[in-house]
Amino acid sequence: MATETDRRWTNVAAVRSRASRWFSDIQEHPFFWILPAALFLGVFLLYPLVEAFRMSVTNMTLLDPTDYSYVWLDTYVRIFESPDFWGMTRVTLIFVTASVVLQLVGGMILAQAIDYGVNRGLHGSIFTRISVLSAWVIPGIVIGIVWKIMLIETRYGVINYIILQLGGDVVSFLSDGQMALLSTIVANTWRGTAFSMIMLYAGLQQVPDQLKDAARIDGASPWQRFRHVTLPLLKPVLFINIVLITIYTINTFDMILALTGGGPGRATEVLALYMYFEAFERFNLGTAGAIAVVMLVVNVFMTMIYIKYLLGEDEF
Repeated sequence: MATETDRRWTNVAAVRSRASRWFSDIQEHPFFWILPAALFLGVFLLYPLVEAFRMSVTNMTLLDPTDYSYVWLDTYVRIFESPDFWGMTRVTLIFVTASVVLQLVGGMILAQAIDYGVNRGLHGSIFTRISVLSAWVIPGIVIGIVWKIMLIETRYGVINYIILQLGGDVVSFLSDGQMALLSTIVANTWRGTAFSMIMLYAGLQQVPDQLKDAARIDGASPWQRFRHVTLPLLKPVLFINIVLITIYTINTFDMILALTGGGPGRATEVLALYMYFEAFERFNLGTAGAIAVVMLVVNVFMTMIYIKYLLGEDEF
């Protein structure tokens, strides 16, 4: 009986040993560590992407998602033939271009100012960073509501009250088409400048002080030091920053929804907001999927352009 028991324990020990060696071999393989991230991306990124492509070639509606047929490219043809689509594309182009440029410039100015303050031990640098970052962590819906309150078109609105105190007249920030678009750009710039500041400030920490000191000794002006020393070393960070803020801005709809609702008329209705309205107000999931695919293509195209002109043709 003891011999049989010993044999069983020996078999169990052998199985455990083989299992342990097998698990150790798996751990040494890169696939073991990539698998969790791959599963996460597959479930939350790849599947929605494939589903968006599938919906874009159907006439699926939110009223009855199971009752649909494949129309293939008819949805895309209808979108591209719509004058409203091209009008919203123009609004999106203005909104994205202005927001990206202003966020880059504002982020660079703030990053340089904070870097200057930190290097010289000035008080208030941490408070400044926290103040700027507070705009970034606030949800877009809340930012839209806050700016809508500030831009109330009476003498009791915060901005209009200041303008009146300076001797001006009440400005129609949200009821005039051009002013409404300008207001959304300003609000989005205020929201997104913090992200550029974080990225560029981190990049400035990688610029060796010896290079800037050498340029200063050689008689280079502050602008020349920035252009010929700092900016070339910031190119990789600038590339990542521009790509990310471009994608974020193209996909922005929550802030605009709360601030203007796409109005007046369709003066501030960008493509992301158009997609939202098609899906959840007009219940056209097929059209919304097609718009999402178009926006994906635009994002990829813009990223390729940035790679070509920011990182150089050799890395394209």
